Parts: sequence; structure tokens; C-alpha cells
Amino acid sequence: MTDEQYLAWLKNPAAVRMVLIEAQVNVAGAEVTRYIASREYVTGPSDTPANTVYRAVAKGGLAFTEQVSLTGEAALSGGDIELDNGDGALDSWLGDVWRNRRIRAWRGDPAWPRADFRLVFDGIVDDVGSSSRETVNLVLRDKMQRLNTPISEAKLGGTSTNKDAVLPIPFGECHNVSPLLTNPATLEYGFLGAVESVFEVRTNGKPVPVDAGAPGRFKMQINPLASTVTCSVQGDNGAGYAPRIAPLVRRIATAYGKPADRFTDADLDLVNLAAFDAAHQQPVGLYVADRTNQALAIQQLAASVGAQAIMSATGKLRLVQIALPAPGTPVEIGPDQMLANSLRPAERLPVVAAVKIAFDRNYTVQGALTTSIPPEHADLYATEWLTETVVDETVQARYRLTDDPVQIETCLKRRVDANAEARRRLALRSVPRTIYELDGEPELNVLELGAPVVLRDQRWGLAAGAPGVVVMLQRHWMTGRVTVGGLV
Repeated sequence: MTDEQYLAWLKNPAAVRMVLIEAQVNVAGAEVTRYIASREYVTGPSDTPANTVYRAVAKGGLAFTEQVSLTGEAALSGGDIELDNGDGALDSWLGDVWRNRRIRAWRGDPAWPRADFRLVFDGIVDDVGSSSRETVNLVLRDKMQRLNTPISEAKLGGTSTNKDAVLPIPFGECHNVSPLLTNPATLEYGFLGAVESVFEVRTNGKPVPVDAGAPGRFKMQINPLASTVTCSVQGDNGAGYAPRIAPLVRRIATAYGKPADRFTDADLDLVNLAAFDAAHQQPVGLYVADRTNQALAIQQLAASVGAQAIMSATGKLRLVQIALPAPGTPVEIGPDQMLANSLRPAERLPVVAAVKIAFDRNYTVQGALTTSIPPEHADLYATEWLTETVVDETVQARYRLTDDPVQIETCLKRRVDANAEARRRLALRSVPRTIYELDGEPELNVLELGAPVVLRDQRWGLAAGAPGVVVMLQRHWMTGRVTVGGLV
């Protein structure tokens, strides 16, 4: 079935629609797949899976909401499937283990072969519950939940006093970190795994000579005694040293965390990541010295340029930066693409007159250093962040706003990049912005978060069309319709 045929079927009001669901679940210690549908369906002998009955118990929910945050924090995407349990036949399902198991949904026609159904969701079950005596409810989350686990729990081991310490991991270039003492007998310090280079090793801020050790390690030539040992490091190079956001996101998602939950390239939107990398070449650095969460680390990197790591509805990790105008060819959304009178203002964003970006973090703050280093160097080692602030005085006066905004901490390394990012954010937020929502026709299912659109309506000053960017999508699996949130 071609895309054109599928879209024509979606737009046909007489079409019979149904949803097929395949959910993994642990039953009495065994991993099994449950086959669920919104109406009866049995696959044929040549289908995959063959001769399989999908149990017609899905009766509600059957939608998933995707959204991006406009504050740099991770936005929650989720949904719900309501299962008919009026006769109590599903009571035992509440005792099974559904959490963090994969679940997928396909949409199609009861008359179609299984292969013609289209995937509309690939995520995980967050939990199972019951909202009433007659229902069992599956709470859905996107696959980013699989990365809700520490990047690493690898400890040094051995018999030294640091045996229970988690080995630190540098990603990109990290300034003035505290490496772990890995061998007191040989004065060896270092990190988990190989790194690109270690430089500027210091004791109490004063440069000292060192010898190379094992991969990711170095040895002090002189006993530092009670001095604080720090260094700067170009970090993890297991897949080649690339101190940029997209390569580091890919590395953290696929090479760290629990092996069973790690992403593979099949879980990534590689085209999106390549495009993002081409557009965002800024060097970054993130030092992980504890049980930092994978998803949190990824979001910290992405948020450095006002972006967010999200999962598409079909389970691909993407990096999306909210920008106006958004890159790409915009999709026109006018009266023909939405239900009549469905466009409405959903949220007004506050105007800002100044943006303050923190960059080049000093990971070991050292105040009042007494070693023989220049005073300006001592001042730098006593400061955790360098900052760059951009102010629009006209907006500040007009809206009576402060020119001392809340500091936005990033993984950026260079002042020029911090200044450019501050200016980009100020340009986006120094004018009034509105999020409009609308109930879209099936053809708007092609939209992804971050996609450019042009909104047209006779209300709200949109008669001539206004450029926008998609920040929310709620896909309704049964009807094929989609609720769209667009920032204008």
C-alpha cells in the first residue's frame, strides 16, 4: 500500500478503522507478547505473526501526546490504553509485570492483511492499573524511559579507599575536573575508559608534570600529599572523539546505561541527528562523576542550544531545537486542514528582555588558592561558570522587565557560542508568542515536533498566514486525526 493510498483511506469518512496492539509482559517470570485489538482480528497463515488472534478488548484512550518543552526541561510524552474488563477476565493482568516493557500499535482496516497496517506508536508501558471495576489501564510512555537509568555504575574496585567510588566519565572537553585516584601506590589518577587527552594537570591550581598511564589514566611524578589534583580533559573517544551535541547524545544512548536497555542505531533518527550535527558544531563538555541519569545527561547537552531530545511516535530518538523560523519547508495549515472553528489560543508566553547563558563550567571550584599563580587565574578557579548576557533595552523599557535574568547553565565551551545562543533565544522570546492548538485532518499526521508550519485563520490576526513551529502533537489512533500545537 502506498502512502497516497493510506492517506486516502484515512480521509475516507466511511472507512472502518481499527488498532492492533502488541505488548510485551512478564507473566510468572516468563516474557510473553499479548495481542490486543480494538475489534476482532485474526492474521492469516502468510502474515507475520501468522495465525494469531488479537483479543478485542481495547476500548478507550488509543491516543498519544508528544510535546517539547519551551523552558529547556524534558517534557513528558504519554498516553493511555483502556481495556474492557467488564467480565473480570483480565483481573490476572494486574498481577503481571508490564513496567518498562515494549508496546507497539498499528492502525488499519479489518479487511487488510497484517502487512498493510501502519505503525503509529512504538514505546513502553509505564505501568498497569485500573480506573474502574470494568477496566484495566495501560499507561504509556515514549522509549526515552529506557534511558532513565545511570550512565554508569562502574566502581573502581580493589582495596584502596576509593574502591566503592564510581569511575568518572568525561564527555567532550571538560575544564578543571577532579579525576579519581585509582592507585595510591603509583599515584595514578583517571577515568572510566579511554579518553582523547588529559592536559593542564594541577595541584591546588599550579601546573605539574605527569606521566602517561593506562588508557584514561595518568601518574603524578610528585606526591600531591593533601593537595587537590585537577586537570582538563578531552573525554570519551570510544567511537572517535567528537565534542559536539549530536555525536555525544548518540554515544551516551548506545554505549552506556544498562546493556538490556541501551539504544541501537535502529532506535535513532540518524538523518535527524546528522542534520542537527551539521547545524550545531559548537564544542561542548559534560563531566559525569556520579550516577547521573542517561536521559538527564542527554537533555543537558541538547538544552545547551535550546534543543530537546525527544522520541518520535514510531520510537526514533531525535534532537529538536525550537526556532522561528523553523528550518525546512513549512506545511500550510488553513481551513481545509483543520476542523471548522477548532483553532484556539492555548497559551501566551511571557516576553523576556534579557538572556544570561552560563558556559565553560569549572568543575572544581577552588577559592583562595595560595600557590604562585597569577591572580587572574586564581579568580577563574574560584568561579564555577563564565557567563554571557544579552539585553534588549527597548523591550526592557517597554515591558518594564529586569536586565538580570535567571542564569541558564549549558555545556557550551566558548564565549562566542554562548553569545550567539543568548541572542538566538532573545530574538525568539523578546516578542509576544502564542501557542495555538487546532484539531487537524489526517494529512497532518505527517508532522513531527519542531516542524515548520504556516497557520491561517480569519481570527487572531492570522488571515495572511503566520510562520510557526510544532510544539505539541496528540495523535488519535482510531480516527486518524491529530491535535496540533503550534508556536507562532
